[in-house]
Amino acid sequence: MTRDEDMASLQHPVENVALSSSPAFGTPIQPIAPVQRRPPPPPAFKAPTVPTILPILLPAATLRPLAFRTFTKKHNLTLNSSALQALATFIGRHCGSGWREEGTCERVLEDVAKLWKAESGGVIVEDGVKLKDILKTLEGSISGGKAGTGKGNKLSRESTFAFGNDSGVDLSAALKRQASNDMGHRSFGINDEEDELHEDDAASKDARAWLKVLSAFEQPRFTYDIDKKHFIQLMSKPSLFPPPSHKTALFRERYHVIHQRLLRNEAFQAPSFRSKPSRLSRTDGNTTTTQFYKITPIANLLGRGGTGHLVLGMLVIAPTGTLALTDLTGSISLDLQHAAMVHGEESAYFCPGMIVLVDGVYEEDWSGAGSSGLGNTGGVGGTIGGRLLAFSIGGPPVERRNLSLGVGDVKGGDVSGGFGWTDFLGLGSERAVGQRMKKLEQRLLGAEQAGQTRRRAVILAECTLDRPSTLAAIRKICEHYAAEGQAPMAFVLMGNFCSQASMSGAGTGSIEYKELFNELAAVLSDFPSLLRSGTWTFVPGDNDPWGSAFSAGASTAVPREGVPDIFTSRIKRAFATAKAEVRAKDGVDGETVWTSNPAKLSLFGPAHEVMLFRDNISGRLRRNAVRVGGAANTEDHETHHPASEEMQDVAMSGALPTTEDVSQDHSADVPTAGAEESYRAQQAKRLIMTLLPQSTLSPFSLTTRPVHWDFAGSLSLYPMPHALIIADAEAAPFAMTFEGCHVLNPGCLVSGGGRRKKVGWCEYDLLTKRGSLKEDWI
Repeated sequence: MTRDEDMASLQHPVENVALSSSPAFGTPIQPIAPVQRRPPPPPAFKAPTVPTILPILLPAATLRPLAFRTFTKKHNLTLNSSALQALATFIGRHCGSGWREEGTCERVLEDVAKLWKAESGGVIVEDGVKLKDILKTLEGSISGGKAGTGKGNKLSRESTFAFGNDSGVDLSAALKRQASNDMGHRSFGINDEEDELHEDDAASKDARAWLKVLSAFEQPRFTYDIDKKHFIQLMSKPSLFPPPSHKTALFRERYHVIHQRLLRNEAFQAPSFRSKPSRLSRTDGNTTTTQFYKITPIANLLGRGGTGHLVLGMLVIAPTGTLALTDLTGSISLDLQHAAMVHGEESAYFCPGMIVLVDGVYEEDWSGAGSSGLGNTGGVGGTIGGRLLAFSIGGPPVERRNLSLGVGDVKGGDVSGGFGWTDFLGLGSERAVGQRMKKLEQRLLGAEQAGQTRRRAVILAECTLDRPSTLAAIRKICEHYAAEGQAPMAFVLMGNFCSQASMSGAGTGSIEYKELFNELAAVLSDFPSLLRSGTWTFVPGDNDPWGSAFSAGASTAVPREGVPDIFTSRIKRAFATAKAEVRAKDGVDGETVWTSNPAKLSLFGPAHEVMLFRDNISGRLRRNAVRVGGAANTEDHETHHPASEEMQDVAMSGALPTTEDVSQDHSADVPTAGAEESYRAQQAKRLIMTLLPQSTLSPFSLTTRPVHWDFAGSLSLYPMPHALIIADAEAAPFAMTFEGCHVLNPGCLVSGGGRRKKVGWCEYDLLTKRGSLKEDWI
């Protein structure tokens, strides 16, 4: 190769010439392929595009009109300034500039109002932990300024009802418990689309799946807030040994409930102008609306001697042993010698511990009231000097259930106000699920194929199992319903299950008491069809353990627990054997419930509420009632009816023979005594007129009837239940209706002497909410 060729090769190197493979350079022996630039491979997944919003600073004044229309006009709620500011900040941050055009704001406000009511919030929506938890729940359902897209799901009861521990209501756990009874999606009624009843559900075809027995120790506890004018649920844990302050709160709570009930009555809403003062009186049925009354606190009587006043207070026995009237402001000595009952003579009982309305004249500086020498108890908050000379006395007017809940009157009209959003039973409020539950009630119980027998409950009282006639009577009743082919929906057996106090030393021991239920189990085992298709509820009495072991036959503290499981194993085995033979076709097996005394029986949630109570309350009322109008009665007897002491004793004893049957339904609003009415009917009306106006099952002092302070709310009759079943062995059986509340007393199961004995019980129709008395002979 010439020199010129070498120079040319250096200037134009040959492309196919291999480079040096010397280890010093580390170059490969093979030529390097030319680099080709290719586009990068697509990613394995594509990140979702999250819509962005433009947060704004929304003034509270701009949001106020829309919030007022949603909360106040639609849901009867009131927003304070702090809560309105919190909602404005939340909507401006999560809904952005399109909060009004896209309609997201209205949906957020609607959900907040419904969740607030589902949490049993008050009428006033305040900025606090509860509202923050609700907004935190809604935050997961809002994305890109649109509601219902957050976290891939919409706002639903199953995914978003997770509130903080401070709310005291674990809705997720409650929904799980209710789902087993086909009530999981109907508890609060927030989304109507999700609450449609499914016709194909097996549990929804049997009305007994909606039957719940609520123990007194499991019911929600509420207190009335006088500032918010609403019931507030108590989240503190109750105790059988509470602090002494809870004792005073018990009576203060009763006073607040009755006082707010009076202020809601039209007769106590005084007009701006009034021509003349009015007296406490009543007309045909209700308190007259042409007269208006004004309640005067006892402390305001000071310096107003010789003037007439209407006072609401509690009858008490003063430390000096005299009768007194007390309210939240003070006490005053009460003189009932010249008083008359509002509803007529012997129309009601008045005992210490009851809250009454007294119309009278205040007499100042009466000797003996302010100078008792028992310490400095005078002045405001103590005993007011003087006395109240009463002219008339009566119980507070009763408020119907629909007025208390504000859900409509008898004619179907709407009623403003009320506590319809308060969930008193823990099964849903009246305004939330009431209408749907009533439709379901009509569909399941109103159908012709439901049968008259199936939709009824059988109530037996004073089932003393240590008497052979009681077991024979229970067998007779079971044979009667087993022969009909279609068993009743429920059986209620109420104590006493022993005629003497058990385990009190001189009465029945634990072994003998267990044998009583073993004998009952032997009787019930002969009727497996009734056990498989019914709910059997057992309510104890004062002679049943464990309360009888400490009371020795006296009145036990209420509410009280049911019969312990150690005595009921044989009856549970009888139910298990009956269900093992033939399984229930509808998927709802028979069950036995050993509940407390008192207890509540709920059917279809708030659509039907029945109170069960076992107590000889009529005898306690007669023993503790005060004498009203003693001077007038004495003068009348001396002037017009001179009689011997023996005749007066006979007339007052009440042992008058009667043959009139009082099993019919007395649906008059206010019973009136007449010469043609039987003595038993008059006493039944007197018991009803005494109990229902007090709004409690125990209107006595704690020394007369002990009450567990923290569980006194379970004795409340406000709002009034649809039916009240009082098992009173000392009163004659009756079935009457007063102000929409049907009151039943089955009486003793076995009565009469001789070879043949009378068997009496009650049948309660679960659709018409009315009962009837039944009887047979053994």
